[in-house]
Amino acid sequence: MTTPDFTPIPARRPRRLRTTPAMRDMVSETSLRPADLILPMFFADGLSEAREISSMPGVHQHTLDSLKSAVEEGLAAGVRCFDIFGVPLDSDKDATGSPAWDPDGVLNRALSALRSEFGNDAIIMADTCLDEFTDHGHCGVLSTDRYGETVVDNDATLPLYQQMAVAQAEAGAHIVSPSGMMDGQVLAIREALDAAGFDDVAIMAYSAKYASAFFGPFREAVGSSLQGDRRTYQQDPANLRESLLEVELDIEEGADFVMVKPAMPYLDVLSEVAQLSSVPVAAYQVSGEYAMLQAAGRNGWVDLDAVMMESLISIKRAGADQILTYFAVDAAKALAR
Repeated sequence: MTTPDFTPIPARRPRRLRTTPAMRDMVSETSLRPADLILPMFFADGLSEAREISSMPGVHQHTLDSLKSAVEEGLAAGVRCFDIFGVPLDSDKDATGSPAWDPDGVLNRALSALRSEFGNDAIIMADTCLDEFTDHGHCGVLSTDRYGETVVDNDATLPLYQQMAVAQAEAGAHIVSPSGMMDGQVLAIREALDAAGFDDVAIMAYSAKYASAFFGPFREAVGSSLQGDRRTYQQDPANLRESLLEVELDIEEGADFVMVKPAMPYLDVLSEVAQLSSVPVAAYQVSGEYAMLQAAGRNGWVDLDAVMMESLISIKRAGADQILTYFAVDAAKALAR
């Protein structure tokens, strides 16, 4: 009795699932929806019309009218969430960032106007950090340590975050997003929101936020007054385990979402966080990532639409449930084509 020769499975098997667009769509392992995308936006005091940010082509500092129009455009494309940053006049900044909790401050006026205009049709998220509002540009109040060095006072900053978050909730924010990387910020904000009757307002915590050079163009977008860096409270780009600890702590403190920022240079971190997290995981494709792709596309070095979508798919594939990106509306429109 002879044994039949064994015929190995042909190496072409994977290629058979790539033959047509319909076949490729059917077996695609990663899907991206417009509703997965969050659009960061900037509302600036003192403008009579929207002003393009030179280092971020296509992104603007807005007036109230142009902000509303941009949200309408996003909603029409299928984007549902909008992350709002306030850009005050330099003359309004102070050492504690008090415009951040002033009901008439630039950010709270924008939140109130958008909630009044769109109700619950749009998810309005507020950046909950003092850096745009302080005259020194740091994310908290400054003090002097026992060695005579100027440092951010973590514990003195937390009550200010509480005031800011409550003011944002009063203005109509559905989500507050503490991005200052202060220890205990999520618990402090959760307690303040609950005590003020805003237990329905969610917290998206910037849990793994790195001291990254990719934030450069953002400094222009918010008119930052920062001198120096934030390495004493943002994370070292060399570290991964530190991020996992920060995520665990924020979830324990009551975060409804956790975030990795930046996105593409930290896809390994994002993947680990996604495996660990019991809550939705967001990733922020930051200004420097956006600016690099725009520059390459506008110079004809890459196909901008193609690299835009490939970059977003890579972030989704790594584990992001939501992606904050300045490409949100363009990507949503591309997904509809």
